[in-house]
Amino acid sequence: MRILVQTEPFDAAALTQGFGAGAGAVVTFTGLVRGDNGLKALEIEHYPGMTEASLTRHAQAAIERFGLSDVLIVHRHGRMAVGEPIMMVATAARHRRAAFDAADFLMDWLKSRAPFWKQEIGPDGPRGWVAAQDADEAALDRWADAR
Repeated sequence: MRILVQTEPFDAAALTQGFGAGAGAVVTFTGLVRGDNGLKALEIEHYPGMTEASLTRHAQAAIERFGLSDVLIVHRHGRMAVGEPIMMVATAARHRRAAFDAADFLMDWLKSRAPFWKQEIGPDGPRGWVAAQDADEAALDRWADAR
């Protein structure tokens, strides 16, 4: 298991080089800053130490729940422009369904519960903090114990 919380951009291909060796399936997902509604950038804040501990606990829960052989979570903080990668999840398992489900499980939790705070930056400056969306909360409800 590897958890990275960082300001600098990451190379998903380099990070997954050799990831999941010996597994039957590897699933990766990379989230990018969308340019919806004139968005120019996204500013993400977190509490060092608390964030890494929280991500580690949830990654361990995914390993146990889905029988994963490995997990990688990368999440950036600081200011990111439209099109830049925000985060990445990689899961490795014996079978594809476990790898896909684990990636979904981690993404649903990261989107709604991970201790990151996001502020949208538009053409006229900061717009305010982003709240969890109802659709994200509904997705998290699929995993009754994820909250």
